[in-house]
Amino acid sequence: MPLQTSADSPVPVRTALRLVGDWVGRLGRIWVEGQIAELTKRGNTAFLTLRDPVAAVSVRVICARTVLEAADPAPGEGARVVVWAKPEFNVARGSFSLAALEIRAVGIGELLARLERLRRALAAEGLFAAERKRRLPFLPGCIGLICGRDSAAQRDVQQNAARRWPAVRFRVEQVAVQGAFAVAEVTDALSRLDADPAVDVIIIARGGGSIEDLLPFSDETLIRAVAACRTPVVSAIGHEQDTPLLDLVADVRASTPTDAARRVVPDVAEQLDLIAQLRARAYRIVAGRLDRERAWLDAMRSRPVLADPVSDVDRRQEQVTALTERGRRALAADLDRAADDMGHLRARLLALAPSATLKRGYAIVQRPGGGVVRSATSVGPGERLTVRFAEDQLSVTADESTKA
Repeated sequence: MPLQTSADSPVPVRTALRLVGDWVGRLGRIWVEGQIAELTKRGNTAFLTLRDPVAAVSVRVICARTVLEAADPAPGEGARVVVWAKPEFNVARGSFSLAALEIRAVGIGELLARLERLRRALAAEGLFAAERKRRLPFLPGCIGLICGRDSAAQRDVQQNAARRWPAVRFRVEQVAVQGAFAVAEVTDALSRLDADPAVDVIIIARGGGSIEDLLPFSDETLIRAVAACRTPVVSAIGHEQDTPLLDLVADVRASTPTDAARRVVPDVAEQLDLIAQLRARAYRIVAGRLDRERAWLDAMRSRPVLADPVSDVDRRQEQVTALTERGRRALAADLDRAADDMGHLRARLLALAPSATLKRGYAIVQRPGGGVVRSATSVGPGERLTVRFAEDQLSVTADESTKA
């Protein structure tokens, strides 16, 4: 029954809030759909603000953290969800909230959950590993471009690439970039460009769009085809906030088609400036090296031995002359001493020589063989003898009177 009140018989606030709480409690558990506007985690509890995108109203949702993380993947801010919850009214605070018992992703949230599961499966196979990504060529001779028919993405890539390097060449494959035929056409174009040996790098470009429009670029068939390419692939899908799975498997991820042109083609002006800087740096290095070598050479030339080499030769010549004169004096002194010794020795020899004795009137009697006769008894009669004097000699014959 409705509560009977009047200005004369009002009810206290606590009574009104208690009655509201009773009415809310009779709702039971209900399913509520909305979009997560805010999400806060404190300990084991999660606090969500569930907003109705049509009526622009919101309600506070409280749940255990395990309930939020039980969804695969766990929803974040902006996700559309349905919540199995029990309405609650806090009498003390006068606030209404939902105590969530289960949270499920719906609509886009369910689509994102499916993409997340595919992403995890492909990542587990190593298709997104950084070590398998290849470096882009410095200056590609021909760029393969996969884009929509007469699309702005094609014009952005070609115009920006030509502005950076006018000689750049393209092989363009125009395909459907959304819809049922997009995956097959993009995959076929990728296969043709990868088989062309003239193509050095492949760009897959498309302008921004909704998640549904970009679904072909998260298709498993296309992702595996890109992973199997021998030619480096650049992903330029959508805008900065768009992240299809193609961005993860591509060798390089560009935020926009314009960014793809900047990453693939070097800027000729920048390269010329770089060459000028390197030439200036090389000139400074060579000039510095020459200055150091010139200073070293000047220092060497300033040394006395190189500044006036003749003076050192003269000094050495004086030393040689002095040593020569010293040697000559030493040799003369030695010769003089040797001459004196020879004179003394000669005088001694003369004093002791038999010839000197003979000159004093003595004679030497010798046999024909040269033997000296020392006594008369040793000479036989008739023996021929030689009597040697100081100046000459005389041959004699011994007789008996001599022996007697």
